[in-house]
Amino acid sequence: MFKRWLCFLFALALAGGSLAQGATVSPPVQSEFSRAELLVHAPNGVTPGQPLWLGLQITHAPDWHTYWKNPGDSGLPTELEWQLPVGITPGDIQWPTPRKFPLGDLANYGYDGTVLLPIPLRVGADFQGQALQAEVLATWLICRKECIPEEASFQVRIPTQLSTAAHAAAFEAAWSTVPSEQTAGDSQLRAAENALEVVLTGLPPEWRTRTLEFFPETPGLIEPGAAWQQRWEDGVWRAAVPLTRFRADSPDSVNLVVALAHPPGEGPGLRGVRMDVPVPDGWPPVAQAGSGASAALQAALAENAARAAATTGPSPTALTLWAALLGALIGGMILNLMPCVFPVLAIKVLAFSQQGDNHRAHRLGGLAYTAGVVLSFMALGGVLLALRAAGEQLGWGFQLQNPAVVASLAVLFTVIGLNLAGLFEFGHLLPSSVASLQARNPTADAFLTGVLATAVASPCTAPFMGASLGLAIALPTGQALAVFAVLGLGMALPYLLASWVPAIARALPRPGAWMETFRQLMAFPMFATVVWLLWVLGQQSGIDGTAALLMLLVVLALLIWALNRGGKVRTVMGSLSLVGLAWLLWAIGPNVTRLQDSMASTTPTSVAGLAWEAWSPQQEANLLAQGRSVFVDYTAAWCVTCQYNKRTVLSHPDVLGDFADKQVVLLRADWTRRDPVISASLAALGRSGIPVYVLHSPGRAPVVLSEILTVEEVRSAIRQL
Repeated sequence: MFKRWLCFLFALALAGGSLAQGATVSPPVQSEFSRAELLVHAPNGVTPGQPLWLGLQITHAPDWHTYWKNPGDSGLPTELEWQLPVGITPGDIQWPTPRKFPLGDLANYGYDGTVLLPIPLRVGADFQGQALQAEVLATWLICRKECIPEEASFQVRIPTQLSTAAHAAAFEAAWSTVPSEQTAGDSQLRAAENALEVVLTGLPPEWRTRTLEFFPETPGLIEPGAAWQQRWEDGVWRAAVPLTRFRADSPDSVNLVVALAHPPGEGPGLRGVRMDVPVPDGWPPVAQAGSGASAALQAALAENAARAAATTGPSPTALTLWAALLGALIGGMILNLMPCVFPVLAIKVLAFSQQGDNHRAHRLGGLAYTAGVVLSFMALGGVLLALRAAGEQLGWGFQLQNPAVVASLAVLFTVIGLNLAGLFEFGHLLPSSVASLQARNPTADAFLTGVLATAVASPCTAPFMGASLGLAIALPTGQALAVFAVLGLGMALPYLLASWVPAIARALPRPGAWMETFRQLMAFPMFATVVWLLWVLGQQSGIDGTAALLMLLVVLALLIWALNRGGKVRTVMGSLSLVGLAWLLWAIGPNVTRLQDSMASTTPTSVAGLAWEAWSPQQEANLLAQGRSVFVDYTAAWCVTCQYNKRTVLSHPDVLGDFADKQVVLLRADWTRRDPVISASLAALGRSGIPVYVLHSPGRAPVVLSEILTVEEVRSAIRQL
């Protein structure tokens, strides 16, 4: 009998353990700055009408913090992207009361230590299955003096019939810090000229006479770091909180949280009260366009413009759609002067000469090339707009932030260069129906050349392009695509005009032996482009990635050479090369796309005591709060114009000397890899591509310089400080 009871108790213990551990979740994600973990609380399994919670728990490294739904003067709130089965709907994050993190005259709202962000899931009657299987991508910005964007992807499986409550205590602790909902009652806000006057009634009696913290959920209304006044009068809490001069919203009511001032420590603040308080008398006028727009831009920069989508005012240059279209047309024409585009244009010059006096072929080729460029620009613009609408912080040239794309372009240009150099002919490698495409249909060849030209031109931002692209991102989809189409038309326009003006065709040399020499000569710009792409890849994947791609290119060239031979050489060497290429792709190929650790954050200049430092929104804000002037270089390794400006102007002794004399701090925002914080800052400037150069000075509107710098332009801007 005793043995039977022992077995029964043992089975019951096993069952209880399985109930407590019913859910299966991806392991925690650990970085140098944080540890993220997904927790589950489903005490009644996955049942319609019953509580079901997931929670993102972030444990911060000492002195680091993440952000509340309103991050304050800078930052980004934590965001979640869900993949859930039919019948499961996620709710909003139940934000615990935040803490305030003062930074000089600025302040942020967020969390340090360990914080759990609970999220309710609603189970509908249409949910079916033995288990709930879901995925969630969490992204957050973690900051100290510098800011690091981080993310973690979690998969979770929750059995429908089993209870999962192993983390009940953690969720109870988190819920205890979520502000309690309270009706506004007689509470109200009054927006005076310089301050938001707050009158709150019905607050907990035990709070009376004690100091409170005030957190509006709407960003950009108050100055979070400014000193403000508060007092109690007959159980009513009154405060005068400084309004920002650069307010972007005038809500009829404000959702806000008030709580007792938090004691020293870590984690969330003390539990507060949340209420929706009306603003019955309205708001003072918002700054108008013109000088006000520049001021609004300055405020957005000081606040890191983390929520670019909330920027509803006019762009800094008050561009109209027609001005944007004109800028795109001119900027597209200037793209033809960029070094990265030259190799492709050289191919088109060769095609001109091959067609001789065949005017019809010239015109068809010009139209096809234009179609290839315009459609490719529209396709890139459409992808960019779609990704940004889905929440991605991307900008022009985003595809070259991916090392796989950089490596693919290097392979393509290597193959084209080997073909131009005469190592092989496509007719010897491809089926005749494919290899003879150019001969049978040169129009299709011209179209594909337009696509290739767009691929290599897209990392560049020419003069007049920057503001147009920045406006396009904020326009309705149809108008935005029109800007991208006109940009492509501008790039194709010189060749299109040349194809329709016989005088230009007559000015070219007649077909002859010189064409073969010119063709082989054009191989070297192709190889130079490969060198540039390898250098870009080195900034992303390091020396190992670059060396791996170089080895793959060597074996690829050997394979192409062998296949272009005949007899046993083709059979033996071709087979060996193909096997070797496949083995190298497996052995060292992953090095090509593996991102290396971030590079050093400080780069010395030729002037003693003056160095380029890594940009972050908090670093910029801290320096401005200290009264320092700041010059920000938004750059990337794949931006040829950026590298030209860096070597000719930003390293010029006179420019560096002026920076040192005025004690300007040099910050470099490196966009070689995807960085949503930099993307948001560019969006606040009305830009979506690089290069962008901005000179900040306390109390003055930022100065945005031209895309192609001159020494005199930069020195003139510095002299105005």
